[in-house]
Amino acid sequence: MVTMLPTRAAGELTLADVLPSCTRALAGEPNPLGLPAAERVVVVLVDGLGTAALRARAGHARSLTAALTKRSSIVSGFPTTTAAALSSLTTGTRPGEHGIVGYTALVPAANAVVNQLSGWSEAMDPATWQRRPTVFEQLSDAGIPSNTIGPAKYATSGLTQAILRGAEYVPAGSIAERFAAARRLLDQGGRRLVYLYVPELDQLAHAKGWESDRWLATLETLDQAYGGFVSQLRRGEGVLLTADHGVVDVPVTGHVLFGEVPSLVEGVRHIGGDPRCVQLYLDPALSVPDARAAADRLADAWRAAEGSRAWIATRDEAIAAGWFGPAVDDEVRPRIGDVIVAARKLVAYYDGRGGDTAGQSMIGQHGSLTDEETLVPLLRAGAFAR
Repeated sequence: MVTMLPTRAAGELTLADVLPSCTRALAGEPNPLGLPAAERVVVVLVDGLGTAALRARAGHARSLTAALTKRSSIVSGFPTTTAAALSSLTTGTRPGEHGIVGYTALVPAANAVVNQLSGWSEAMDPATWQRRPTVFEQLSDAGIPSNTIGPAKYATSGLTQAILRGAEYVPAGSIAERFAAARRLLDQGGRRLVYLYVPELDQLAHAKGWESDRWLATLETLDQAYGGFVSQLRRGEGVLLTADHGVVDVPVTGHVLFGEVPSLVEGVRHIGGDPRCVQLYLDPALSVPDARAAADRLADAWRAAEGSRAWIATRDEAIAAGWFGPAVDDEVRPRIGDVIVAARKLVAYYDGRGGDTAGQSMIGQHGSLTDEETLVPLLRAGAFAR
């Protein structure tokens, strides 16, 4: 029996609406988020800060939660993984269009699954693998400067070249130093868009869990820096704070070693995605009818084994349900797994064959379609405050 797949409401606001709304606000034009006109805009992206976690720790984040209402959440998109979500943010399009469809994904020309954060090469050229113009490039064409503020180690990365094209990168160390750099950019005057990236919470969630003391202390650091920054905003300066995804803490007892079950890897050539959003790729040499039949058999085997703990969909079913956006370009389709396993309970899926334990030390995880992973805050301050 096929479990009903989750779908998203038509016209629902997502991360892909954030930067296009900001560019229109800079032009004084109507926009999906209903932002008023602004001269200078800062968008703060806090990696891994889901709405559920922020609400749960509201007493430690008073500056942030001061603007957190029932209406101040949006949907990250799918999969809820950083490379895909940040690409949606900075291009204003969904994975089916920009082409970043998972944490790891198949690169058909290389016949290999490649890490979409760090695996950039000639086979996955940043200039072409991410297929859409960025919002920063569009602003540059209009003569409006934009900046990215983040840790120095990301300044020349392949992902930066792929999704931050058109923005001048400003390296800054601590969270407080990044907000200070944003203030200096705003002080230059004129119309400008600034994108400020905060990766620390996601990194700590993976290592320690979002319920750890270390994560909480860093949330407090962020809250203090954000509160000080928004208190100094001037006329015509608007701020949005959002996130790429939320996080759930998965106990070791929730690890599922699916590679040990022959029916769950029958015909599988490559394994990609995340532990909470596994993408299974069959032999690309199969004919279309044979590939569809094989995908159906594999999906049925997964439903029989894991249907109570995960949503399982073939590629065609996931596309029809709108998981990768309203449109999936022909060039992007083969990058998506033939079968997708998206966790809905506190479990994480690992191959495990040959003693492979890669990734099993992670506590905080994300990638799937649960509210904890998909709902992210959209906090407004300054000219954008409600």
